[in-house]
Amino acid sequence: MNFSGKYQLQSQENFEAFMKAAGVPDDIIQKGKDVKGVSEIVQTGKHFKLTISTGTRLLVNEFTLGEECQLETLTGEKVKTVVQMEGDNKLVTTLKGIKSVTELNGDTITNTMTLGDIVFKRISKRI
Repeated sequence: MNFSGKYQLQSQENFEAFMKAAGVPDDIIQKGKDVKGVSEIVQTGKHFKLTISTGTRLLVNEFTLGEECQLETLTGEKVKTVVQMEGDNKLVTTLKGIKSVTELNGDTITNTMTLGDIVFKRISKRI
């Protein structure tokens, strides 16, 4: 399954609690909580380029499945990790104790991030 496309955020659960636990400053949390960000994914074989636009911030991460890469976290820190594919529609990685699972079903991407017992869920639709 190819992830390529642009996706608009539709809904999110536990944003503030998760961001606080992840160490994101309160002013950034307040600015980001109502932003309907747009993500663009370009997939070429096993290589992915992910561009996330959230208001004033642009986050760009690139990785190749199964290979070590450096990804930028929500706090702007760069962390080494490996992104794996589970099945044909699920990307899984762990960044600084945060497990991230991104699942594509039709035109809907669900990203679930877990830190301890806090689960943050974002649902985006292809535009």
